[in-house]
Amino acid sequence: MALHYSNFEGIIIVMINDDDHFNTLRTIKKKPQSTQRDLANELGFSLGKLNYCLKALQHKGLVKINNFKKSKKKLNYIYVLTPKGLSAKTKLTLKFMEKKMREYDELKKEMEK
Repeated sequence: MALHYSNFEGIIIVMINDDDHFNTLRTIKKKPQSTQRDLANELGFSLGKLNYCLKALQHKGLVKINNFKKSKKKLNYIYVLTPKGLSAKTKLTLKFMEKKMREYDELKKEMEK
């Protein structure tokens, strides 16, 4: 599983891997006006995991979170990839493709045996 928990002096630390960041960046690029619930459902994340991931991406300067009023009662957010976020997405895409190519090569070797 992509979500790892560690306990350090009574503090739970959640670690999210590059695949989660890549998938989150890719989904935000496609659907910047999605709600957190929509993003979480599309990514297969809990709301807590998505929120943690968004805050980490925002902290790294990869995502900008702007709020706007959707209606008089609700506040909504729009998620925007920053230039740094677009660059990181490109690097993560290359890393993802390299990983998939290695997996393909390994499977191909197994099938040839």
